Amino acid sequence: MLRTLFMQAPSFDGFDGGAGSRYQAKREIKSFWYPTWLAQPAALVENSKLVDAPPHRQTLADVLPMAKDHDLLVLHTSTPSFQSDVKTAEAMKAQNPSLKIGMIGAKVAVDAELSMREGEVIDFVARNEFDFTVKEVADDNNWGSIKGLTWRNKQGVIVHNPDRPMLENMDSLPFVTPIYKRDLKMENYFIGYLKHPYISMYTGRGCKSRCTFCLWPQTVGGHNYRTRSVGHVIEEIRWAMKAFPQCKEFFFDDDTFTDDLPRAEAIAKELGKLGVTWSCNAKANVPRETLKVLKDGGLRLLLVGYESGNQQILHNIKKGMRIEVAKKFTKDCHELGIAIHGTFIMGLPGETLDTIQETIKFATEINPHTIQVSLAAPYPGTFLYNQAVQEGWLDADHAELVTDDGIQIAPLSYPHLSHTEIFESVETFYKRFYFRPSKIGSIVGEMIRSPDMMKRRLREGVEFREFLKERRGAAA
Repeated sequence: MLRTLFMQAPSFDGFDGGAGSRYQAKREIKSFWYPTWLAQPAALVENSKLVDAPPHRQTLADVLPMAKDHDLLVLHTSTPSFQSDVKTAEAMKAQNPSLKIGMIGAKVAVDAELSMREGEVIDFVARNEFDFTVKEVADDNNWGSIKGLTWRNKQGVIVHNPDRPMLENMDSLPFVTPIYKRDLKMENYFIGYLKHPYISMYTGRGCKSRCTFCLWPQTVGGHNYRTRSVGHVIEEIRWAMKAFPQCKEFFFDDDTFTDDLPRAEAIAKELGKLGVTWSCNAKANVPRETLKVLKDGGLRLLLVGYESGNQQILHNIKKGMRIEVAKKFTKDCHELGIAIHGTFIMGLPGETLDTIQETIKFATEINPHTIQVSLAAPYPGTFLYNQAVQEGWLDADHAELVTDDGIQIAPLSYPHLSHTEIFESVETFYKRFYFRPSKIGSIVGEMIRSPDMMKRRLREGVEFREFLKERRGAAA
């Protein structure tokens, strides 16, 4: 067994690059997702260690001494952070020349060959669903026999082993929460719309939807929703409740937890018996009767990807959602007392100045509790990336997706809509949504009712203002 260090490397200040993050970038307000995709193989490898540097404010100087205490380093990487992660790998190898270094994540899963050529310090990458691939490396197995591995042999030749079959028995994966307890400080993880402190985990992998921009189902998770049994999920929640008595909310980070409605209802009924507060990702098509069961079982909030208020854009990105269905779903949530954090994307194929205004109007009408507005990001390995390259919507100057400071840029442009117009639409969207008297009144009322919320919203307000200032600097 190799002494194994799993790491989310030091990066930009406030950079949320963890594998639970849908967009690897700095946020409007400081947010950090748990590095669940790193914690999962860490749970498989005995006596491993997990380091999540950004939320713990660990610098390169902090992590370098760890190189000498380990035989194997596994780094999670992404398209925006890859070059920085390679530099971390080089520094760690300089500290311990015998250290074996591997990378995991969508970036290396999509193009293992190019990743290893660009990062000569990398000894291997574990492609696609990598949990047991990494475990076999940590078990010191012969690399030539490990499925799902791309590696560099003694002659420097890059070798691609056969693919590893997708994992079907999700209950064969150990709990991730004991790794959180052992190696992470939960108070360092913030999400603006979740109670603090919170815990996130997966109850399944894969998503039935075919959204053209969505990274994980197209690169790692697949489109078959593979789930843990209800009992397995509840057993972990019971364990976590005892280990983290300060936890105020559990978040199920499955791409679409509501893809399997009977299972979602069964889990909700068990959670209701435990008296926990929980939230999850959902599609805007859950029927009212199911929403009622989930609410009765302790559901507080749904994270919903509306993306756009224009039906043609939703067709263009294969969202599989009807505007009128989304409106009814949202109305049902409001009436049942289920909060919604709605996410929207500016600059998707078909976007115009008119559709931007249409989406802003749609958002204010359906009125989620909070929103997140992102820029369309064509990650390599997605249908959107291939489409953008083919159509000439993406140029080399914008391929990194973020600035040198980690601020998300507008990588796509169209003959009728420029990078700048798309980029500036985000700030316009936020101001139009949040600077309404009714929304301001709602936020102020929330703050008055809770001293903790008062402190939190004031902090987030300062962070949001600073974020907008940085964005304007990036635009200039």
